[in-house]
This record gives sequence, structure tokens and C-alpha cells, in this order.
Amino acid sequence: MVSSSESTSHELATRSSYPLHVVDEWWRAANYLTVGQIYLKTNPLLTAVLAPEHIKPRLLGHWGTSPALNLIYAHLNRIIVQREANVLYVAGPGHGGPAMVANAWLDGTYSELFPNVSQDAEGMAELFRQFSFPGGIPSHASPETPGSIHEGGELGYSLVHAYGAALDNPSLTVACVIGDGEAETGTLAASWHLNKFLNPQTDGVVLPILNLNGYKIANPAVLARIPEDELLALFRGYGYSPRIVSGGFDGEDPMAVHDALAAVLEQAFDDIQSIKRRARSGRSVGRPAWPMIILRTPKGWTGPRFVDGVPVEGTWRAHQVPLAEVRENPEHLALLEAWMHSYSPRELFDREGRPTPTLESIRPRGAKRMSAIPASNGGLLLRDLALPPIENRQVDVSARRGATSEATRVLGHWLADVVKANPDNFRIFGPDETASNRLDGVYEVTAKQWQGSFEPTDEHLDPEGKVIEILSENLVQGLLEGYLLSGRHGLMNSYEAFIHVVDSMFNQHAKWLESSAHVPWRRPVASFTYLLSSHVWRQDHNGFSHQDPGFLNHVVSKSAKVVRVYLPSDANSLLVTAEHCLATRDYVNVIVAGKQPAPTFLSLEEARIHGARGIGIWDWAGTERDGEDVHVVLAAAGDVPTLEAMAAVHLLRQNIPGLRVRFVNVVDLMRLQDPLEHPHGMPNNDFDAIFTTSKPVIFAFHGYPALVHQLAYRRTNHDNIHVRGFKEKGTTTTPFDMLMLNDLDRYRLAMDVIRHVPGLGERYAGLAQHFDDERARHRAFAYEHGIDSPDVLGWGWLDARPGETEEPTGDALDTGADAVLGA
Repeated sequence: MVSSSESTSHELATRSSYPLHVVDEWWRAANYLTVGQIYLKTNPLLTAVLAPEHIKPRLLGHWGTSPALNLIYAHLNRIIVQREANVLYVAGPGHGGPAMVANAWLDGTYSELFPNVSQDAEGMAELFRQFSFPGGIPSHASPETPGSIHEGGELGYSLVHAYGAALDNPSLTVACVIGDGEAETGTLAASWHLNKFLNPQTDGVVLPILNLNGYKIANPAVLARIPEDELLALFRGYGYSPRIVSGGFDGEDPMAVHDALAAVLEQAFDDIQSIKRRARSGRSVGRPAWPMIILRTPKGWTGPRFVDGVPVEGTWRAHQVPLAEVRENPEHLALLEAWMHSYSPRELFDREGRPTPTLESIRPRGAKRMSAIPASNGGLLLRDLALPPIENRQVDVSARRGATSEATRVLGHWLADVVKANPDNFRIFGPDETASNRLDGVYEVTAKQWQGSFEPTDEHLDPEGKVIEILSENLVQGLLEGYLLSGRHGLMNSYEAFIHVVDSMFNQHAKWLESSAHVPWRRPVASFTYLLSSHVWRQDHNGFSHQDPGFLNHVVSKSAKVVRVYLPSDANSLLVTAEHCLATRDYVNVIVAGKQPAPTFLSLEEARIHGARGIGIWDWAGTERDGEDVHVVLAAAGDVPTLEAMAAVHLLRQNIPGLRVRFVNVVDLMRLQDPLEHPHGMPNNDFDAIFTTSKPVIFAFHGYPALVHQLAYRRTNHDNIHVRGFKEKGTTTTPFDMLMLNDLDRYRLAMDVIRHVPGLGERYAGLAQHFDDERARHRAFAYEHGIDSPDVLGWGWLDARPGETEEPTGDALDTGADAVLGA
């Protein structure tokens, strides 16, 4: 029985005069094209009796979700034509690719972008052949699918992407179709709350359409099996105005469903227009109850009702390929032919295979087509970000190299300048940590967007803010993805340890960017930039649960065409890195930077030069002398490792004056990789010139040591690279004790130099023992006083030049390094 919970009989009668028979024809045509993609490689118009040789050798694809996707698409076309609406279609069901491709072909967009898939019988044959076929297209709405910003390879992200696309896009309506299996994922369940952020004056609208077809792959869907009053209460509780359309079961006439869905969509768009009109006229609408639609239709609707005596339509058996033995089983072949003829293809396509003129009445024109709307190909809309000069926010080190600053706080003030210069084109997203990560300088010019209720104690909340915080890394990631893919710029900040929550989302976005690069008509979009702070080395009170730098390992495993990783050593380096990343296209940039007070080693000019190189020798920090071979290379990547490595050089300079130490800093981690593996990889000759071909390299690294070996294993001197980093030793303790737990402290680095430089081990055994004793002293102090000792807390770079050594420390330490190593 057909039902429409929010429509009156008068409304239904009124809409019966609309050309819904054309909507039905579009729907039947899209269904026919969908079935053809799954099954046929030739004979697209069934001009010959269907035979096994017309069938693909491997039947791949998903039918079950496609009829509803086609139904919604057809009805939205009608709305667009009637109202000149701008509608972006986001298809959440994971394998809805054939439906989206079918509609893009009917729109004409597909043939415009892929001329070999023309709008005729020959093109239809290619449309069918290429689907889920070697050298063809996948079964998802992949980047090759016109109109898509969302592949659905992994479920759960459609609604958050839709909301991201709607932000700062006031003329856009995003129709987001959510599958009932997808609705069970955590990210999707949390995404319903994003209506608390959408501003009816400055943002677009999201119209969620939940398609309950009853089943997932092999199980009933949760939301399809709860009472209707409970279902409606759920979505009213989320703050929506839900409407139910239900029908198509037990052979019911599809026209009744067309009537009901047309009425509900008309009412939904009327309500959207009313809300927007009132908001933009200055009348307060509070937080509006935006409409959402629940569409109940059978899974695999219009497909075979029974196969081999077993129910298929309306069951989980319709999920993928309802007729799996078409080439081998004549009965299945006959069923397929009858199924395809049930759509009356001769009424839908002329003899040449072109869609009949009747369909023109609900085909939108040009960029109004959902398969051609510019928001689905965000690079078409992308404007260069206005980047204010970072010179206005630099840390001045002219008076003293090592001036203390909080790197992310410095960045936050520059980001405020970026927000001010790009009021409708740049946003910052984070899970409740913008201020915690010291980026609260942005609140000088904007606030956090918020449509919920307000309390007197609230700070920095405003309906028109350009910062969005919600305590879900998944939602933060998805919002920024949708914002970027529809043509804007942004930044995501998060605690380093918990960015792992979005590992799978990162995977999907990186794969989307990689695939998009091979689609000529896809325009580059702004890069996704992560800023990870509150990192592993400064979790003084949070402890082990907050100590994990492993996201870097995950990132570097993806395509070298897409991923970039930066470890700036100080505030000025962070400014340079952020400026670079926000100007890039089609990358995923990961920046790791601390928020605690720390030395600023480089002037802005030095940071620019060093950033452009990505890796370089800091001659002022080492003790090497021109024209003489170095004894050891001490390298660092990351802010805390850089500080500790420099402190280690200082210890060695004091105690082994003849030791020639080269200090190397790495800001672009991918410079370590072979140039054949990553475009940022440093040429081997240059790498050897910096790291030598035979000298020991002691490498202080921010993350897990194995990552450096993974990146540098092809290098000439790899066997002599000894890496210190996080080795899964964590607890609630002081910052320096945390370093000692993982053997990344200055004393351990200095001991490593003594151990690995030939000739030093025996000669300086006493010095190594002294350094070990110092470690014990620092731990005892921390455990007694609860803080690190003053000589650690107060240590700073003295900027002593290699020839300007200080008095040795320790008891009777030997300073005859030249005699041991050779002058």
C-alpha cells in the first residue's frame, strides 16, 4: 500500500496533472540502462533474441539499490526543471554506480565527457561493456562518474560530505540519498546532528533521503525493522521534519509511488524556500526543522520477483546480481530478457538508440544537470586562496637564535589573517580542539559556527562563524572533504594520537584524488591539509593513550602522487609550511607541529630556504669544518627531536671538541625516499653528499623509527643510519622523562654517537657512563618534584660557533678526540 505521511489527498490530486508519466519513463529508461550495464556486452537494444554470447563472462555489480536511486534522480530532475533549482546529488549506497552512470548518460553529460560513449546504440553498447570490465569503470560512483563527489567504496560518509558541500554555498540544495545499510555506520549516525550547524542565510541546504529497502547484503536493515512511530520520533529528535513515502510492494502500481514522492518533494522544496526566504529577510527562524524524506521501496524493485522458485525482489537476494547463471541457464536467460523488455525499451529509445524526445521535458539544461553541476567538479569553482604575507606573523630571531614561541599559536594568528582575507572560501575544522591546539587567534576575526541554543557562559559561538568544531574526527574529516571537493579551501586540526580515527576516511579521499588525476575533465581541487598537534612528545598529563605518531606510517603507504608529510622544526618553519600547503592542489598534506613553548631556530628567510629544500645542513648547529671530513651526521625530523639533537651536539661540542658533527634537519619527510618512488625524493648524489656514503648517521625522528628505514632503505648509506624515535613506551610523566623512556633524549643521542663512531667507544666509555648517570639523575628529579630539572627546562641554544667551544663538563673527561679520530 502506498503511503505519504505528510501529503493530503488534495495535494496528490493536484500533482496528478503534472507529467509524471515522463518521470516514469525516465525511471524505466534508467533502470533498463542499469540492468544492461550489469549483464550485457552486446545487443544493447535487444534487437536480436538474447543469447549467451551477448552476456558478459563475469557478472558484477549491484542491482538492489539502483531502482530507488533512479527513481529519486528522475523526480529531482522534474523539480530542477520546474524551479530552476541547483541540486547536487550525493549517492550514499555503496554500489550505486550503474544507476548514476545511467542517469548521466540520459542527461547527455556522459557522452559529452566521453565521446566514445555516444547517445546512440553504439554508445549504449560501450556503456554496457565498460561497466565492471577490465579497462572500464568500477561499480561505485567513482571519479569517472559525472556528478559524483562521493564514491561510496566505504559506507557512511554521504551525509557528512553533503553538509560540507552545502557550507558557504547558499544557492545549492544537496540531495543526499542514504542507504539503510549505510545508515547503521557510526559516521552516518553522527552526521544527522550536522543540521545544528547549517546557517539558512549563508549556507545551502541538505535534503536527506533515507531509502529503506529492507536489507543489506545478507541481513535485515535495522531502521527498516523498527515501528514507524519510533522511526519518525528518531528523526524528529534529530531536529528534522520527516516525511515518509512508501510503496511498490506486492506488485503495486509504480504511478502511485510517483504521485506520493512528487507531492512530498514539492512540499520539501516549498518548506526549504520558506525557511530560506524568512532567514534572508532578517526574520529569525531559530534552528529550522529542515525536511528529510524516508522512502520505503522494495530492494531490487522492478527486477525478477522469483528466481528458481525463491523470492528475490524485496529480499536480500536482490542485492547484487539477481540472475547469476544467465550464460549457463536458459531459464535465467529468458528471465533476463523478459525483465529488460518489461521496461518497454522501444518506448524509451528510438531505432538508433537515442533517448526519445519525450524525456526532454524533464531533462535539465547545461550546468543545471545533476551530472554537470559545477559543485560536483569543484575545481571548476576553485578560486586561488588569498594568502596574506606570513612576514606579518614571523618570530623575530635577529636578537637571539632560539627565541621561545608556541608554534601553533603563531600559526593561529596568521590563519586569522587567512580567514579575514577569504570570508566565504576558507574554513577551519576540528574536534573541539582549536583553542587547545593554540589556534584560538582565529577568534580575533571569526567564531565557531553554531545553530543550537546559546548560554551566557558560551564563548566564540556565532551562526556565521568560519570554524566548525564537533567532537568526531570522522565528521570533521568528512565536512572538509565535502567542502574541498565542491571547490573551496580549508584546514583540519586534531590531536595527533586520535587522527587514527579517520584512517579509513583518509584512505578513501587519497584514492579519490589519485583516481581523479586520471580523469581529464576533473579539475584539481584544494589539498586536504591536516595539522596534527598535541603530539606524542608533549602529553604530560594525558599519558599513554594520547601517545601515538603512527598516522605518518599510514599516510606514506598511499600513492606518492598524493601524500606529503611535513615536520617543521619551529614556528617560522610552520608558517612557511602552512603557506605552502594551503596553496597546493590535489594532495593530502600532513603537518605535525607542537603547541608548547619551544625555541625558534630559523629566521623566516632561513625557514623559506630550508622549506624549499625540504632537507638541509644547518652548518651553524654542527661542528664540522670546511675541507675536512665529518665523523658523524646527527639528523633530526620534528620539533622536539630537533631540540634534543641540537642539545646532543652541544654536549658533544663541550666534551669531545675535536669531533666533527654534521647537523641535518628534515622538514619534508618524503625527501628521504628514493626519487623513483616519490616526486619529492632527493636525488641519490645529493642525498649522499648530505648523509655521506660511509659515516654513521644518528637520526632523531618524531615517529616510529622503522618509518625512516622504510623510506631510506635504498640509499647508499642506509646500513649506517641508526634511528631513535617512539618505540611504544609511554605513560603520564614529564616531557623529558618521556624522551628518556623512548631513548630519544639528548644524552642517549650523544651516547649513540660515541657508540657508532669508530674509535670513540673505548676512549669515551667514561663520558658515555656519565651521560647515562645524567639520565638517571633527571628521572629521579622528575619523580621527586613532578617536573623536569631546571637544566633541561632552561636549556637553550647558545649559538656558539663550531670553533667557540665551552669548558668541558663532567669529571676529568678526556678531550683528545683528534688523537682518536685523526685530526
